[in-house]
Amino acid sequence: MSEYTNVAEIFGEDVFNDTVMQQRLPKKVYKDLKQAILEGKELSPEMADVIAHEMKEWAIEKGATHYTHWFQPLTGVTAEKHDSFITAPLPSGKVLMSFSGKELIKGEPDASSFPSGGLRATFEARGYTVWDCTSPAFVRHDAAGATLCIPTAFCSYTGEALDQKTPLLRSMQAVNKQALRLIRLFGDTTAKKVTPSVGAEQEYFLVSDKNFMQRKDLTFTGRTLFGAMPPKGQEMDDHYLGTIRQKISAYMKHVNEELWRLGVTSKTQHNEAAPAQHELAPIYAEVNVEVDHNQIIMQTLKRIASQHGMKCLLHEKPFAGVNGSGKHNNWSLTTDTGVNLLDPGITPHQNIQFLLVLSCVLKAVDRHAALLRESAADVGNDHRLGANEAPPAIISVFLGDQLTDVMNQLITTGMADHSIESEKLETGVKSIPEFMRDTTDRNRTSPFAFTGNKFEFRMVGSRDSIAPANMVLNTIVAQSFKEACDVLEKAEDFDMAVHDLIKKNFTEHQRIVFNGNGYSEEWVEEAAKRGLPNIGCMVEAVEALTYEESVSLFEEFGVFTKAELESRKEIKYETYSKAINIEARTMIDIASKQIIPAVIKYTKNLADSINAVVSAGILDVDVQTELLRDTSGLLKDTRNALNHLKEVAKTAADMEEGRDRAFYYREKVMPAMEALRRPVDELEMIVDKDIWPMPSYGDLLFDV
Repeated sequence: MSEYTNVAEIFGEDVFNDTVMQQRLPKKVYKDLKQAILEGKELSPEMADVIAHEMKEWAIEKGATHYTHWFQPLTGVTAEKHDSFITAPLPSGKVLMSFSGKELIKGEPDASSFPSGGLRATFEARGYTVWDCTSPAFVRHDAAGATLCIPTAFCSYTGEALDQKTPLLRSMQAVNKQALRLIRLFGDTTAKKVTPSVGAEQEYFLVSDKNFMQRKDLTFTGRTLFGAMPPKGQEMDDHYLGTIRQKISAYMKHVNEELWRLGVTSKTQHNEAAPAQHELAPIYAEVNVEVDHNQIIMQTLKRIASQHGMKCLLHEKPFAGVNGSGKHNNWSLTTDTGVNLLDPGITPHQNIQFLLVLSCVLKAVDRHAALLRESAADVGNDHRLGANEAPPAIISVFLGDQLTDVMNQLITTGMADHSIESEKLETGVKSIPEFMRDTTDRNRTSPFAFTGNKFEFRMVGSRDSIAPANMVLNTIVAQSFKEACDVLEKAEDFDMAVHDLIKKNFTEHQRIVFNGNGYSEEWVEEAAKRGLPNIGCMVEAVEALTYEESVSLFEEFGVFTKAELESRKEIKYETYSKAINIEARTMIDIASKQIIPAVIKYTKNLADSINAVVSAGILDVDVQTELLRDTSGLLKDTRNALNHLKEVAKTAADMEEGRDRAFYYREKVMPAMEALRRPVDELEMIVDKDIWPMPSYGDLLFDV
């Protein structure tokens, strides 16, 4: 029987949270720190020294010997450098443990060793990690012992953002400023802050450690580059929300306890659609904190899996032919007084503030659809988006029946005098309790769906940071709010002006609303007629970063400079090229050293068998001969495809970094990789399992 866990008792015990700060900091210091967190005010060096000392004392009590500035460079993972608390030895031979305000506020990693897109040269190495006091520090316990982790932003010596967090914080400032302007127009003088809130649902796969280590493709790239489908995949829909196996339950329990101690509100866990696939979902948090929490979730999922004899796969499409993994990003705007600006209320047609906010969001998404698509662009996501378990690459907005009806009333008649009301759910079973069903259905095929009091952006990849998507959402909505406020603040008749503006926004941007099947070919044709962009892959999406309207948008709100955007575009092209190059080289290595030798061994065994049968006087060897002929033909196809892949991969590797190289990998190397995979996957269905050099899809998906 498992040990009882008191969640309330352990929750947040390893976090330097508000309760800890209240207990340990002097009242004046605590008050100033809270102001810095809530209002963005600066802390004095003296205050920082006090906070640093108490943080250090608290961390040491938790067993910490080191501290680290924990940051999120443009590598796709987090980074950290550990320093111990010890100072120079005393004459007695003992040491003091100290941690200053300066050490808390600022660190100096090597900025030229991280992706910078040309912003930093090798001889321009200085960069800074700067304490983000809005996200609480925490103590992480692992094989290294206990480490105090301090969330930080990362910028260059000249101030350019080199990370995911800095532009996110800038975008939060932008949307806060404009949202406050908007709610002031509706008479809200109490709220002092409007914050984007996010809940990020995390999907992942678990495979056995033993099988993982026998697959070079999983080891080097995170996805299977070869693999024939097993007899059973997810066709029966029996894994989704099915009973969780005991081994997985033990893993999930361990993960939850680790996350709860770190203040992460792990709420929901279940089996996903594909075998070996699962999901974890937290409760909403302020977007800056949620970005950090999601990184903690991904790191925890991987670390705990190793302790249970498994590996956690966060790639968007680790297995061809089965469900891929995403990260549904649930976004809303909330005041510090608890008002959700995306809550329609019982009668949304009468909720004018909500309708204005909704119309501004539609305007933002329609105007910057390509930029929002780019925010979810990733090498792995190219394999997932548009498949039958993920939203299409076309950005559209699902509003549902009720809000679409209100929108259409405003567009056609200029007035909205009713909202579709909820009805009682009729099940036909008297013993089942009655309740009122929602006023609209869900649409899992929509990339950007309104789901009651929030928007769910479903395109983000499972291993990606959620920072870029939310940074874009915050900024484009800030722009729409600003333009609305610029009009309404000058209006002589506010009620008429806001009515006209809502109607104008809905009328001009209704093309982005689509409530139907996003997977259908009909929608692709319809979207083209509407003029909606259909951006099929990462390298095509990257261009949106430096569209004239994108540069203007980000510079207006101080989120990015043009140089920062150009650097990010360069980094994305480089990242794509490097990722595909690694995949291509891995395929070449596996095919050359494992697949072809194994097939040659099989054909030799088959030929020897034919000769032995003929020598025994049995002349009917048609089956064996046909099998040998088919195998030899596929072996030849494999060799030819391998040689072609080597050729195009070498050409790509010799090209200069940049757009042309990335597109060459997309248009030449990727098809060559697919051409090599086809005969190899066919061979896997023929060659003896004992001879085949690596675990099959069946082994990977069902051996956990």
